[in-house]
Amino acid sequence: MTILILGLIIFLGLHSIRIFAEDWRNAARARIGFLPWRAMYSVVSITGLLLIVWGYGLARQAPVVVWIPPLFTRHLAALLAVIAFVFIAAGFVPRNGIKARLHHPMTIGIKTWALAHLIANGTLHDILLFGSFLIWAILLFRASRRRDAALGTMYLPGSGGATAITIVIGIVGAGVFAMWLHLPLIGVRPF
Repeated sequence: MTILILGLIIFLGLHSIRIFAEDWRNAARARIGFLPWRAMYSVVSITGLLLIVWGYGLARQAPVVVWIPPLFTRHLAALLAVIAFVFIAAGFVPRNGIKARLHHPMTIGIKTWALAHLIANGTLHDILLFGSFLIWAILLFRASRRRDAALGTMYLPGSGGATAITIVIGIVGAGVFAMWLHLPLIGVRPF
């Protein structure tokens, strides 16, 4: 569990700089330059992510069961995962109505993904992993909304076509991931 915790601290800690130390981040980025900052950020992020994956895999070998989720939570988690994929797609598809309305749909997608996995998994390592991501995403969303308000950020209205494309991409992405990628990448069949 130590490796999983270390990975979470590195990955989420780095991704929390904009939440807790944006002025420091801006100063450091200005001092060393955008590209060196981006390179360092990427290396540390990848390191944290690899530690999370490795630590999670190790923790799954000796799980500590905290609670046993009812069977229906798998179905609820699957539905929430599809919704999460749509939110995440909305972060990338230009001029969609979801982003126009919610402003930070990718962060909402991460919250939804984490919640889905929390309700369907009852082991300590799952609670630690998905609970950490849920708390981080809640804090990030709040900080992002405050930053938008302080900067007077305006979001362009979305179009129906872009919104429809976003929904299709999210649903197809969720289906592809659930049917063909979840088992080989995560080691668990979602259905």
